[in-house]
Amino acid sequence: MEATRYRHEDYRETADWLLEHTEQRPKVAIICGSGLGGLADLLDNRVVFRYEDIPRFPTSTVQGHAGQLVFGSLQGRECVCMQGRFHFYEGYDMHKVTYPVRVFFLLGVKTLIVTNAAGGLNSSYNVGDIMLIKDHINMPGFAGQNPLCGHNDERFGERFPCMSDAYDCELRTLAKQTAEEQGCIKFLQEGVYCMLAGPTYETIAECRVLQVLGADAVGMSTVPEVVVARHCGLRVLGLSLITNKVVTDYDSTEKANHQEVLRTTELRTEDLQRLVRHLINKI
Repeated sequence: MEATRYRHEDYRETADWLLEHTEQRPKVAIICGSGLGGLADLLDNRVVFRYEDIPRFPTSTVQGHAGQLVFGSLQGRECVCMQGRFHFYEGYDMHKVTYPVRVFFLLGVKTLIVTNAAGGLNSSYNVGDIMLIKDHINMPGFAGQNPLCGHNDERFGERFPCMSDAYDCELRTLAKQTAEEQGCIKFLQEGVYCMLAGPTYETIAECRVLQVLGADAVGMSTVPEVVVARHCGLRVLGLSLITNKVVTDYDSTEKANHQEVLRTTELRTEDLQRLVRHLINKI
């Protein structure tokens, strides 16, 4: 896969185009995972851009990802919401997967909320639980697929950014308080998210390895965007919707599939939307 090389001017061109086409000046950006694009439908005073109409923007190819950038207000706070993200498994390199995050930074965004659908590795998790991400394991990064590889532009961030504080502790505390207020605390978890490259679901042996490593949930996204967001100095809150329990028994007849993921997001989407909507008001 040939690496894409973007310059500061490329990100600036996209950001300036968006600023010219909307009067919204968001401080919060939300990236919606599989089947979770309904979060964008909650916005008031919506201004919608198709990805293919935005200069230099990639396009989404996955079912459950609408491929729209939506500006608007949520609880009176101006936000920008990605209805559909980009994935390494779509054939995009990490620079293209994370392209929107640096655009958000140039738009003036200060906080990034990332959501995803994930498989539950922790045996105490149930399908439909919402996991606050407290840390991550970057498996593609172990293999050299890190979005910060290559030339570092100091206008975005320092060469060697810290990741031990990737997921903002204060935002997680606010999320817990909000979950309690909204009656979501009974299915709220907090754990470690592991990213694999995909698009295949995990083998039984791989799931067992990830459990030994300390991962509570596994998916195919999120980590690259978080790495770039922290490089830019954005605060990050991550939420995983547990859409299936991974298979760790060779005698099991269960099989992970994307349709199951989308069905589960439909069942829990109202709760997740309510949590994010009321949380935005506190940030």
